Amino acid sequence: MAAPGAAEGEESMASKRILSGINRDSVLDSVRTALAAVAAMLFARLLKLPEYYWAPISTIVVIQSTIPALTLGWQRFVGTALGAVLGAAVATFFSPNALVYGLGIFLCGVLAWSLRAGSAYRFAGITLTIVLLIPHTRGPWIIALHRFLEVSLGIAVGLAVTMAWPLARKRQPRHISPR
Repeated sequence: MAAPGAAEGEESMASKRILSGINRDSVLDSVRTALAAVAAMLFARLLKLPEYYWAPISTIVVIQSTIPALTLGWQRFVGTALGAVLGAAVATFFSPNALVYGLGIFLCGVLAWSLRAGSAYRFAGITLTIVLLIPHTRGPWIIALHRFLEVSLGIAVGLAVTMAWPLARKRQPRHISPR
């Protein structure tokens, strides 16, 4: 039978193991991301964007990416514009079905590569999917415009925060050179 204080000690050790990965930089990164996401959400709600949650999602994607923020922001911006226009155009002329959807995704890829923006293809496909497949009460061009605005707002907030409050770079170990 364990001593009465043993359970407390074990619990304390378990919580120390859980919290051992947390340091100042991870706390600051979490604060930075939370503040940016809330700011994007509030801006989108202030602008009365109907699906305002896309702004903070885009902010989080930009801030937390391993790809440099400007590169990812540009890819997401171009891809969202391409997917919104293509999704609205397809939805205007065709009823969404598997063939139409597949052709739309194919066209996103062909257009992204022909515009030399191949890395934006995944974002174009995501936006086309949202515009084309999710039932909406408004017309496809209105939906596409809202999606573009919501995502662009999130990108702008994410880029502004990463520029104003960059992550601390991890220090590289110094190599001692022989004399």
